[in-house]
Amino acid sequence: MRHVIALDVGGTSMKAALVGPDGNLLHETRRPTGRDRGPDAVVGAVLGFADELRARGESRYGRPPLAVGLAVPGIIDAGQGIAVYAANLGWRDVPLRRLLAERLGGVPVALGHDVRAGGLAEGRLGAGRGSERFLFVPLGTGIAGAIGIGDAIEAGANGCAGEIGHIVVRPGSGGALCGCGQRGCLETLASAAAVSRAWATAGGSPGADAADCAKAVASGDPRAVQVWQEAVDALADGLVTAITLLDPGTLIIGGGLAEAGETLFSPLREAVRARITFQQPPAIVPAALGDSAGCLGAGLLAWDLVTAGTGSTSDATTEVTA
Repeated sequence: MRHVIALDVGGTSMKAALVGPDGNLLHETRRPTGRDRGPDAVVGAVLGFADELRARGESRYGRPPLAVGLAVPGIIDAGQGIAVYAANLGWRDVPLRRLLAERLGGVPVALGHDVRAGGLAEGRLGAGRGSERFLFVPLGTGIAGAIGIGDAIEAGANGCAGEIGHIVVRPGSGGALCGCGQRGCLETLASAAAVSRAWATAGGSPGADAADCAKAVASGDPRAVQVWQEAVDALADGLVTAITLLDPGTLIIGGGLAEAGETLFSPLREAVRARITFQQPPAIVPAALGDSAGCLGAGLLAWDLVTAGTGSTSDATTEVTA
């Protein structure tokens, strides 16, 4: 069985899979990232995890992987295969593609951004399938975006396209300081982490989170309704800015906050409709692939190397034959 290795590295856990030619997951596993042990230990864990996947694939299918796809957070230089910076992992300028190719004996490696990898998977296999232009927005600890055009994801001139979480939607608010250094950013107001903070304060429970807030909204708690509506309003403001600039046909909402279902989607669709004027409203739909999207996207990046017929876009020079 021809296969590739897919790795999705997050701040808390790493997801990995052996992925077949049609995108099917032949084997899935995950483990803690271990960021508390420092960036060097995280890099070592990534390399070791990939090595284990290679051994499993060779044992099970009698052949090595054709390529590896690695999706990581933060700022990346995909062309050079370097993880430039990730605040939640603590690494800087790590040549991940070269290190992984060396560890796996010259297997070609594709390095991608985690959110863009998730968007790639949603576009080809999930909620964006058949949409010529879409925007994938996962609402988790932060907020980011992946701009889908045709069969690809737009990275931008400097690899920073889609960072809508840093649109300032409440200028002069004096709100929470964002990791980017600004105040009033979308992700400080409408991410799952932001809702968790606001509800923990309004609900008087330090352990409360966004899921608890959504349940309280569904039960009619007026404090929860206020917290939720403030987040939805901020999110709608940010999304309308993105809609105005990008004109997507489909807006795909994922991440932990999307698990609230219509508790989120009904007021969000209404809030977006109330804000648009000349813009054509996109279909606003939930993501289809859940937390497997990043890993599936990493697999697609690897298969793209295979179908290109050469490993020239990686530091490895081994020719790939499908």
